[in-house]
Amino acid sequence: MNPEPARPHVLVVAVGTAGDLYPLLRIARELIARGRRVTLLAPLVHEAAVRRAGVPFHGLGTEEQYRAALEHPDVWHPRKGFRVLWQGMRGNEDALPAFVASLPHDEPLAMLAHPLALLGAALARTRRPDLRIVAAWLAPANLRTVHDPMTFGPLPMPRRVPPAWRHWLWRRVDARLIDPVAVPDINAAHARYGLPPVSHFIDRLQSIADANLTLFPTWFAPTPPDWPRPLAEGAFPLYDPQAGAALPEALEQFLRAGETPVILTPGSGNRQARQWLERALDGARRLGRRAVVLTPHREQVPAPLPADVLWLPYVPLAALLPRAAALVHHGGIGTTAEALRAGVPQVIVPLAYDQFDNAARVTALRAGARESGGTAGARPRALARTLRRLLDSAEVRAGCARAAALAAADATRDLGAEVERVLDERSVTAGSR
Repeated sequence: MNPEPARPHVLVVAVGTAGDLYPLLRIARELIARGRRVTLLAPLVHEAAVRRAGVPFHGLGTEEQYRAALEHPDVWHPRKGFRVLWQGMRGNEDALPAFVASLPHDEPLAMLAHPLALLGAALARTRRPDLRIVAAWLAPANLRTVHDPMTFGPLPMPRRVPPAWRHWLWRRVDARLIDPVAVPDINAAHARYGLPPVSHFIDRLQSIADANLTLFPTWFAPTPPDWPRPLAEGAFPLYDPQAGAALPEALEQFLRAGETPVILTPGSGNRQARQWLERALDGARRLGRRAVVLTPHREQVPAPLPADVLWLPYVPLAALLPRAAALVHHGGIGTTAEALRAGVPQVIVPLAYDQFDNAARVTALRAGARESGGTAGARPRALARTLRRLLDSAEVRAGCARAAALAAADATRDLGAEVERVLDERSVTAGSR
């Protein structure tokens, strides 16, 4: 009998903030538990978190690059943010190809890549043509579609607009905001690695992988016909870096001292949220609710805080949200998923990227609502009205309960086994590369 072929060494590649890292870190841990050799590649700023989780780590880029991008005044701008992110990744094009080239040539490889790592993955495949690449799509808005719900930043696409017009509008967005930023750099890297030039960033991004994996469930975002294939439909891979840890004593005392609070968080990567938080606190006060503010950046929190407000740099949402009345947040996919799992009403005040789409989907589930305001935050009076409406609504309570039940059912899935099948399947390809 022929011996079983060696199972690939899995390279899990994360790009971005903790919200981008944690789903992939959860998957890396599950693959290791299944006996796989795994290396997680991510920005150096995440090294401590990855090593604490017991996962082998390789750093990408520099901490200075990472922090410069997050501190840029346009990073959370719905139109200008992509340019900031792209510029923050410049100079790192050779990192993935160099790491892949350093590995033993007789060791089979597979890569599970964050969307913004796919371009580097394609360069790495020039060094190892047998490298299998699986795209890990963390949020529905990472994938281009002309089907509903469709958002252009804060603007929802009316349902009556026909597909041909939607295609044209996406091309206009690409021509004005995306392709001029990314395509010249992509083609410069392609020329160095012997790859043909490309015309469009999105088209290139969605054609690289051999297979695609959605890291969200179909009850949150049904798969439209124009997403790339082959595609495996996954679930939210929620990860708690402090699983099982007790809540801080100061928080326990606060929770026991009065009515269930509203939780306010602009996201761990948001370093420009002072006005957002001021308005959110004002909205909670107008509602007459106590509040817990979560941000690692104390300088963003008004001082001094009244007795009915508690600030903490971090608390696992999985432990806190079941004891909360509602959550006001930025709409990051991880925070959104935690609120759905907890069955807590959420008000999303989106800033950029996938956050507008996530808010639209939460609203459609009757599990929350969106408020406008962007980086400035929601108007306090409007936020208070929306919170009151959600807290008083039987329809919202039912929607939150349905979402929590669906999330609980997802938790019984063996996500590690599902990811392993996608990584190991050799009989499918993504077509043109």
